[in-house]
Amino acid sequence: MKKLILIAGMATVMGACGSHKVTDNNPFLSEYNTPFEVPPFDKIEMKHYKPAFIQGMEEETKEVEAIANNPEPATFENTIVALDQSGKLLRKVSNVFYGLNSANTCDEMQALSRELSPLLSKHSDDISLNPKLFARVKAVHDNMEQLSLNKEQKKLVEETYKSFVRSGANLDSANQARLRELNSEIAMLQLTFGQNMLKETNDFQLIIDKKEDLAGLSETLIANAAETAKETGMEGKWIFTLHNPSVMPFLQYAENRNLREKIFKGYINRGNNNNEADNKDVVKRLVAARLEKAKLMGYENYAEFVLEDRMAKHADNVYNLLDQIWAPALDKAKEELADIQAEIKKEGKNFTAEGWDWRYYAEKAKQSRFNLDENELRPYLKLENVRDGVFHIANRLYGVTFIPLKDIPVPHPDAEAFECKDKDGQHLGVLYMDYFPRASKRGGAWCSTYRSQTYKNGKKVAPVVTIVCNFSKPVAGEPALLNADETETLFHEFGHALHNLFKDVHYYGVSGVPRDFVELPSQVDEHWAFEPEVLKVYAKHYQTGEVMPTELVEKMDKSGKYGQGFATAEYLAASYLDMDFHTLKEIPNEMNIMQFENETLSKRGLLSQIPSRYRSTYFNHTMGGGYTAGYYSYIWAEVLDADAYEAYKETGNIFNQEVASKFRKYILTPGGIDDAMNMYINFRGKEPGIDPLLKNRGLK
Repeated sequence: MKKLILIAGMATVMGACGSHKVTDNNPFLSEYNTPFEVPPFDKIEMKHYKPAFIQGMEEETKEVEAIANNPEPATFENTIVALDQSGKLLRKVSNVFYGLNSANTCDEMQALSRELSPLLSKHSDDISLNPKLFARVKAVHDNMEQLSLNKEQKKLVEETYKSFVRSGANLDSANQARLRELNSEIAMLQLTFGQNMLKETNDFQLIIDKKEDLAGLSETLIANAAETAKETGMEGKWIFTLHNPSVMPFLQYAENRNLREKIFKGYINRGNNNNEADNKDVVKRLVAARLEKAKLMGYENYAEFVLEDRMAKHADNVYNLLDQIWAPALDKAKEELADIQAEIKKEGKNFTAEGWDWRYYAEKAKQSRFNLDENELRPYLKLENVRDGVFHIANRLYGVTFIPLKDIPVPHPDAEAFECKDKDGQHLGVLYMDYFPRASKRGGAWCSTYRSQTYKNGKKVAPVVTIVCNFSKPVAGEPALLNADETETLFHEFGHALHNLFKDVHYYGVSGVPRDFVELPSQVDEHWAFEPEVLKVYAKHYQTGEVMPTELVEKMDKSGKYGQGFATAEYLAASYLDMDFHTLKEIPNEMNIMQFENETLSKRGLLSQIPSRYRSTYFNHTMGGGYTAGYYSYIWAEVLDADAYEAYKETGNIFNQEVASKFRKYILTPGGIDDAMNMYINFRGKEPGIDPLLKNRGLK
């Protein structure tokens, strides 16, 4: 079936899940003949992926064997660089497949991802556990000081060697065999966890058929719920889902307490319903497999294995940071709970607040204190205006511009495409932006690449970057109007995009930064979102064009820190949960996952009304991989970003060009060539302190 879509007036045929059309030519097996050589999404079919993966693995295997069996002595070029540049086809197809598997998946893609998981795990292990290859890598590493290498090249040698060691190259054959089994098991469990979570999120529906049960909700939210019902074949009713743009405003504004309880429990019990998508056993097996892997590698727990390669280095350093923030956050949350109970009393009721009451009565308390209703902001936060505000910030700071691209393949019909040009007019990359939730998209917001920046034959290859979000969908005939959190999210993900666009490294092996540093570029970008002089640029009423009134801006500013007790406590709770799982030294056979979670949070005094931001059974950041023993990274990076923004404020100009130039040079451009803390000190001239973070969150 062909799917015809329109992009800014230009017709494009897009290959979608389940599509079996057009041609036998596999787009992955030749150069992309597209603008800026972006992936030809309109020509890629499901049937193209598996053959490209298989051929990609075969090609890389041959390349690796050639390196390992090279009769010439090992050199930087014939071993380290050759290995770094191997696997081009596999990288090419993986970027597209896994990007779309997150943003626009289907049953066929999910089935293929399960089929590929053990194959890719084995392929990776075959490389990292190849003794001849490791011997050559080690030879270059051990003689590095005798080689004439620049800083980037030395870093590549170090990272390549470390990667082999951390992948088990020094283990004996029996332990390597067990490591292979564990790697395959972990990969499959992580995949299963994410697929179960997506199913649980999509399966829940709160169906309302009485108009009076909609009391308190905005017209936009009601209209979206009606549209969802219509799409589901229930026209005349209203359906609310567990996607954030639906569930969160429902909890914040719905007057019907019983319905708030129902959707709240649906949200916090995802993966914990004792059905085919239950994640409790997945979590138990995953945590156990990770621990066994860590012990196999010589570490007492999985966190120590992971953190060795991060800024934090040790679990004690993570707990020390979390503990410093926990006490003031909990104190603030208790103050907020008192406000909530006061609002309940105002209504002539005397029940004790529960989790499904918090957002509703916190919103009332906020309105009482600051005379601000979050819905007052939406008319001034039209999506296109916010996007243009994000572009404006980048232009003011770095001189870059974003030009809409019309006749270009896109990863989904909803996505927009832009060319990014540097201040001198040079092409920096292509940026896709995909805003709205759908059943085929995982929750949350993220930034990734369909092609990473690199060099080819001495010429820089620009990246293809994508920002994927789950924002409130527009009502028919109306524009998409964001709330404050969604606005901040767009600034956040755009910070990641700039990091990808500005990066300038010659080797894949030095392109990444530690997980607890990677959120610095994104979180620092949030600071500009609600600055009064920035709001004047983009916060314009979608009907009148009127700039957000000063009175409303002042209300936003005064109320901005209200609710940080809740927000900080729920985040820290998830961070503790992640760390406590991965600092375990033994996993009891009878381990009860939900009991472990309850004990972890209750022993620290978390209020019963505040659930962990992510409970164990839907904590995809850690159980799905990516932020394993690393969810603390957001608050770790916030210490950096709060201090970094002070560098601008200290000059009296939040668009100070000298500071922006240094931030780009030392933070956004070098990839992982330098040590992360050295990069920060190069920018700031000193290590960061925690005070700016506490001040920003209103905890001091």
